Amino acid sequence: MRLTACLLLIATLCLSAAQPAAAEIRMVPKGNRHVEQPRVPGASLRRTKAGRTSFDAKYEKVRELLANDRNLVAKIKSTAAAYGIAPIHMIGAIVGEHTYNVDAYDRLQAYYVKAAAYAGNSFHFGYDGESVDEFVKRAQFADCAREKSSYALWSCRERVWEKEFRGRTVGGQTFPNNRFSAVFFQPFFAGQTFGLGQINPLTALMLTDMVSRVSRYDRLDENNAGAVYEAIMDPDVSLAYMAASIRHSIDAYRSIAGMDISHNPGLTATLYNVGSPDERAAALAAKNAGGGVHWPEENYYGWLVNDKLAELEALL
Repeated sequence: MRLTACLLLIATLCLSAAQPAAAEIRMVPKGNRHVEQPRVPGASLRRTKAGRTSFDAKYEKVRELLANDRNLVAKIKSTAAAYGIAPIHMIGAIVGEHTYNVDAYDRLQAYYVKAAAYAGNSFHFGYDGESVDEFVKRAQFADCAREKSSYALWSCRERVWEKEFRGRTVGGQTFPNNRFSAVFFQPFFAGQTFGLGQINPLTALMLTDMVSRVSRYDRLDENNAGAVYEAIMDPDVSLAYMAASIRHSIDAYRSIAGMDISHNPGLTATLYNVGSPDERAAALAAKNAGGGVHWPEENYYGWLVNDKLAELEALL
């Protein structure tokens, strides 16, 4: 009997050591950390001014789209459920994108029409005559080949670009001082994001494993740029990639920074806007390593989502 009790105690201790204690995960408080909205970037201000509109008008337009299209809201709810996130996170990301980055269409059908315009077109991802597929075969990217997931693989390649190529001359070739996604994945114009979710092609390639596993959509390939564009332009598929992005951000902050951001839509909206959740979570973890608690902070985009949270939750 005593031996059995000892074995049970040892097993319990082993399980405790293998799993982080609940106390190690800090629940991030709801609401905004900033009393006033952080500064909106100049590029967003210029786009809005050029369109002869205002942020308030753009917010109302996208809110009306969501309020009047119950079918869209139903799709958001079902997609969110598939990825284990609250639908308000997706509502927040859509509202943020269409308030500060692009104008919303009046009807969901317009997004399908826009997606159809890209279908069948021939695009490719590359720079200066070199496809991205050929580029990432260079020796500098060799270590990335060991990565098992699409997110880890393309994140590794992005880091190599930043360290070895961005703004540098390599082998007699000078590379732009710009982001990997802007140089290799935007054949039309800089700053491209597409569709209802405003997702860029590199982000889609990163998330394709999760979307394929959860939503059963075909995996994307950098050699088939047309299929990538179709995926991020199609509203239904775009919602899956949006949900996957938010899911990844929540998981990254939990596993890397030890923080649960799943009850703060302003933070998930901020990360949807700025990207690089793993790196930002790691920076926050390092900041908290010396003791004390520094909470993640929302940017201007996430601040709006939290500030309008009651209105946005009413859409659901």
